[in-house]
Amino acid sequence: MSPHAEALLKPLRIKSVTIRNRVMSTSHAPGYGSGGKPLERYQRYHEEKAKGGIGLTMFGGSSSVAPDSPATPWNQISVADDSIIPVFRDFAERIHRHGARLMIQLTHMGRRTRWDTDNWLPVISPSTHREPASRSIPKEMERSDIARVVADFAAAARRCREGGLDGCEISGAHGHLLDQFWSPSVNSRADEYGGSLANRMRFGLEVLEAMRATVGDDYVIGMRMSGDEMVDGGIRPEEALAIAAEYARRGLIDFVNVIGGQARDHMSHAVSLPNMAFPVAPFLHLPSAMKRELDIPVFHAQRVTDLATATRAVAEGHVDMVAMTRAHIADPHLVRKLSEGREDDIRQCVGAGYCIDRIYVGGDALCLQNAATGREETMPHVIPRAAERRRVVVVGAGPAGLEAARVCAERGHSVVLFEKAPQVGGQITIAARATWREALSGIPRWLEGQVRRLGVDLHLGTEATEALVLAQAPDVVIIATGGTPNLGGIKGADLVASTWDVLTGRLEPTGSVLLYDGMGQHNAASTAERMAQRGALVELVTQDRMVGEEIGMTNQPVHLRELYRLGVVMTPNMVLFEVYREGNRLVAALRNTMTDAEEERLVDHVVVEQGTLPVDGLYHALREQSCNQGEIDSRALIAGQPQPRGDGFALYRIGDAVAGRNIHAALYDALRLCKDL
Repeated sequence: MSPHAEALLKPLRIKSVTIRNRVMSTSHAPGYGSGGKPLERYQRYHEEKAKGGIGLTMFGGSSSVAPDSPATPWNQISVADDSIIPVFRDFAERIHRHGARLMIQLTHMGRRTRWDTDNWLPVISPSTHREPASRSIPKEMERSDIARVVADFAAAARRCREGGLDGCEISGAHGHLLDQFWSPSVNSRADEYGGSLANRMRFGLEVLEAMRATVGDDYVIGMRMSGDEMVDGGIRPEEALAIAAEYARRGLIDFVNVIGGQARDHMSHAVSLPNMAFPVAPFLHLPSAMKRELDIPVFHAQRVTDLATATRAVAEGHVDMVAMTRAHIADPHLVRKLSEGREDDIRQCVGAGYCIDRIYVGGDALCLQNAATGREETMPHVIPRAAERRRVVVVGAGPAGLEAARVCAERGHSVVLFEKAPQVGGQITIAARATWREALSGIPRWLEGQVRRLGVDLHLGTEATEALVLAQAPDVVIIATGGTPNLGGIKGADLVASTWDVLTGRLEPTGSVLLYDGMGQHNAASTAERMAQRGALVELVTQDRMVGEEIGMTNQPVHLRELYRLGVVMTPNMVLFEVYREGNRLVAALRNTMTDAEEERLVDHVVVEQGTLPVDGLYHALREQSCNQGEIDSRALIAGQPQPRGDGFALYRIGDAVAGRNIHAALYDALRLCKDL
């Protein structure tokens, strides 16, 4: 066990609630809500963390207390009527049976939501300032609105208590209604709810007093807040401390959950949900400063991805409870593995932000590297043993092949894995060379450690041939040979380089470079940053409306910040259709996707990113000899049933060897196929 790790395993008592350790998952929005309620999928997701040993799991980030704070934009939870109570009771019973505690976050979103969903009510706020992120112009709250929302909070707290939850927190972070009143950047009222700090605190006092009067002094109520909004005119550390101290002094809150930043625009949102571009625990100083002054427990969340950092935060007295929310999305059994001395088996969050990025485009939270998270009804986190041991050959040690080998070995099969490169990782090893994306290398590093621990017969630097595969006398062959760069159908494609060429160092472009992006994902933006850092003059051209159109909200602002900082010229709405030589330079011919007007660029290099084409030669060589002709029964796969058996070996193809997608798709292909082999 890590030095001082016992600090994480020490119980914490808040009033009558004892939390078995100092590790928690904060309230967040996985997008699993159904009809405004946390039903089976939602509950199983949190139950897995409870099984895995977590002390406290909180749910329902942005759980709405009122009809004019709609829950549907992110498939969230509504606590606005009593129909939620029996659902809470079922949820609490499910979590408690595994020894964990369950709490919820209550909020009114104020202006930080949309008016054109649910009931089409106007959003409300202390003042009429438009929020850039939600793009909503709020109604300035009248006295009747304030009284109504205060009553809504109190009623929601009652439902939490009657539903058997161990407590609740109110949200004064990320720009919700509570901190809209606190922040001078939003609150420009001239009445007793605006102006001085005491006035700006008044709405929160009334909310908490009503909640406390409703649920009693013995029920746990906490508050999530920003210790520094990091915006002009925003809440500064000294004001944040004064707010928390006053609410605690009055006995209105029993803990404070402190973060840094706020989320009113794209860049600030990315900062408040820090990805791999940021150091670990970048805002730990904020709760640490509060803990020195407050007599209530202090919690903290924000990119605490590893146990060493979590342990330091608690053992050194910076916080009383450390949140490892995204870390538990990557591995919900984190605490159990720690307590069993199996830290090397923990699948550590790499900070890719894939989970959050999906939510803000209307998707559900999925982990880039753990395909079971959020699919607990159908996908196992602990792989069951197979009734019959089989001989499995896997070709390709990228993410798909490594996961296939891992899962098959966990099933108890005899597994041999061939990889033609001298190291595992496939395309991840290329992506991880791109500036701040290096942390992606943690994905294949964990997978390799697991397959070696499980005794997989790993052959690196060995290109699998038809004869070599058949010589293994396999029962199952899984082709995970990945993809190769697609240079597209442009005229003069033989004159261009791929982003792979740049990131692997096969090409170090100098002078002027036109980088054409036909995908809108990380690849081109990362490559542009790398070339610009090395002194190239880069123009990043895309057919999309903007650079990085497919990149999510925790990542795209960071890419844009770096591209601007490095002087990369960004040109949208242009398609590259031809490249030809002119002397010792290249001419790139572009066509505007809106007007069909054509332009040319005279450059030293042209680099393109247009995804991958499958490397499938071995698959086709083996297909006719297999008992299933290489076919995967999709209906059985979707239903979570085993693939049909036949005489001879079964052949399957997964990951980019089928079609270019992403890391999560490759891992999901492998898990849902191999869990039943």
